[in-house]
Amino acid sequence: MRIVFYCQHVLGVGHMFRSLEIVKGLKDHEVILVTGGAKVDFDPPANMTQIQLPGLMMDSKFTRFIPLEEGAQVDEVLVRRLRQFKEIMAEYQPDIFMVELFPFGRKKFRFELLPILKKVRKGEYGKCKAVCSVRDILVEKDDMKRQVERVHGYLNPNFDHVLVHSDPKLVKLDETFPGVDGIVPEVHYTGYVARQSDPIQTAALTDELNLGDTPLIVTSVGGGHIGHDMLTGVMGASPKLNETHPHKLVMFTGPYATEDHFQELKEQAASHNHITVKRFTKRFLAYLELARLSVSLGGYNTTMNLLATNTFGLMYPFLQNREQNMRARRIEKKGGLRVITSDDLEPTLLASHMAKALDMEAAPLGLDLNGGPNSARILEKVFAAM
Repeated sequence: MRIVFYCQHVLGVGHMFRSLEIVKGLKDHEVILVTGGAKVDFDPPANMTQIQLPGLMMDSKFTRFIPLEEGAQVDEVLVRRLRQFKEIMAEYQPDIFMVELFPFGRKKFRFELLPILKKVRKGEYGKCKAVCSVRDILVEKDDMKRQVERVHGYLNPNFDHVLVHSDPKLVKLDETFPGVDGIVPEVHYTGYVARQSDPIQTAALTDELNLGDTPLIVTSVGGGHIGHDMLTGVMGASPKLNETHPHKLVMFTGPYATEDHFQELKEQAASHNHITVKRFTKRFLAYLELARLSVSLGGYNTTMNLLATNTFGLMYPFLQNREQNMRARRIEKKGGLRVITSDDLEPTLLASHMAKALDMEAAPLGLDLNGGPNSARILEKVFAAM
């Protein structure tokens, strides 16, 4: 089976890493991952070929495109992207064309997705099924009636299946998309897409850190476009906490943190031997495996990493939309983490919260975290029925 998988991230890196876990689940099949955002450092799975379209990001209000090539004009980039996308599809003639999020989101990228989807429907790329890959919680819209109509208008005539990367025991799609009954393609719950830890990597990091009985605290903000206030709060809290609860703190600012913010935190950490500041690591799951506590934003992947490693977390959800807060609050009610707000970031108060959290255990939630392999099995059934 050959899959062309389209993934366009515009703010964080969560969409990309969730998609990569699905690719790993498809290890017995060929995957061409078509990306179009800022480049992300990762080790590509052996079964995957990545093809990067001319880069686009969006402004903070998600209203306009920003080319990633210096001096490039938006209109010219759009033309080049669509031309290259058509060439990719014509060359690879996939059995499955899978699209991350659209049409539940990424509506600005319909300029290139709708022409491809229409060609898939016409059979121009051979026998090919179109599949939508969507996370558990969708961003709210001011006019949900119009949003539902828009999604139905794009989804129903162009897609064959929808993979919802959620466990309905925690979140059902109809809770954030009231038009589920009007969806024509078959909807499948895959379970949550969570990374599986690598024992060899964890063992190597154990030797490297040489923690002994010292608890490790890991703090992270995903891509790093947001969350600087949380990192600043943790940087102030950690020395206070260290007076009563000696620990090692490793802080990840994210690959997209500004150089000024990164250097500011590095300079603050320089006078505290127990604090290390890094931009990014490919061994994040190994760090969480060893951590006694995580302090983080509430993105999908970070949350799944916490659940997969059974690490207790203080979680600071991004509140521009409901996604992170809704998921975090539900897990908090089940005992899996504790939610903190901007009021909790004052260093003395945050140090108190961290001290209490160091003694807490994450309650097992019994959620399905095998979304990658489950997605592969569903796609294999789709292919077998073609």
